[in-house]
Amino acid sequence: MADGDDELDLDGGGEEAEGSSKKKKGAGLGGLLPNLLKFVAIGLGALVFIVTVAVITFNVLNKGGKGQTAVAEASTAYQGQRPEYQSNNPFSIRTRTRDVTAYSVSVELVIGYTLNDNTAQAELGARREEVHDYLRNFFASKYAEELKPENEGRLKQEILEGLNTRILTRSQVRIITFRNLDVMEM
Repeated sequence: MADGDDELDLDGGGEEAEGSSKKKKGAGLGGLLPNLLKFVAIGLGALVFIVTVAVITFNVLNKGGKGQTAVAEASTAYQGQRPEYQSNNPFSIRTRTRDVTAYSVSVELVIGYTLNDNTAQAELGARREEVHDYLRNFFASKYAEELKPENEGRLKQEILEGLNTRILTRSQVRIITFRNLDVMEM
């Protein structure tokens, strides 16, 4: 019987020993899984918090998230002061266009320069004949189609650039104005 008891004890003791080693291995995996789930839950919670804060901030900045951000219109209360220009005597030009059927061009224009710019006034006075010749050649080189009223802005810009680069050396023209620009078929 003692031998049987020993066997029983051995079997019982062996079962306990095997069960205790299994519990230790199972407890290690069982302890790792809750820790892993805890970190995943913390990460998801942080992500939800960050997204919530971003959405709330975006809506506050966009005034409720309604529509597009409006750009404020320029105030009409403040208008910059337009520069004042001084001009000399007007130039009167009569010439023909380069069309096959010639058109007569009659132009009276004023050249403006910075107010109280004595250098520009003196240089334009000294080069008056050169300026007159340049203007006559300028209009003679154009077709009647190019001298239409809708092209006046481009014509003024071309004259201004031509005078500043080809004729004047010490000063600059600031504005060109037409008193009249008549183009008539001959």
